Amino acid sequence: MIHTFRKIIKPLSINPKKLFLIDSIGALLSAFFLFVVLRNFNEYFGMSKSILTYLSAIAACLCIYSTLCFLILKDNCIPFILGLGIANLLYCIFTIGLIVFNDPLITIIGTIYFLLEIGIVCGLVCIELHVATTIKKNIIDIG
Repeated sequence: MIHTFRKIIKPLSINPKKLFLIDSIGALLSAFFLFVVLRNFNEYFGMSKSILTYLSAIAACLCIYSTLCFLILKDNCIPFILGLGIANLLYCIFTIGLIVFNDPLITIIGTIYFLLEIGIVCGLVCIELHVATTIKKNIIDIG
């Protein structure tokens, strides 16, 4: 598993713009599912429409941030990757808080959806933080 993780980190460290692209696509998918799918079928998921709207707005903001980083950044992307990783981690913590707070209302399907989303985003956070660390290490080794 560590070997597979390194195979993911190395190419993203060489071309970190791909990481921003991956994150923006993921955030776009999250925003779409939260706003379009879960809101229209919220009785199956148990989370209120207003909360789903807030979560989708956060995901849309993360999508915009990642897309702008992908399109604009040329170099010195470490602080932006770290910022994205922290923002994604805060999104996960916020979502966990909403699950706990709304526990009596959330269905099993809703719990599964949110836990899967949190798992995927936390995996992405680990990759983002490792990519930032690897880039920083490579800069120090070269300099």
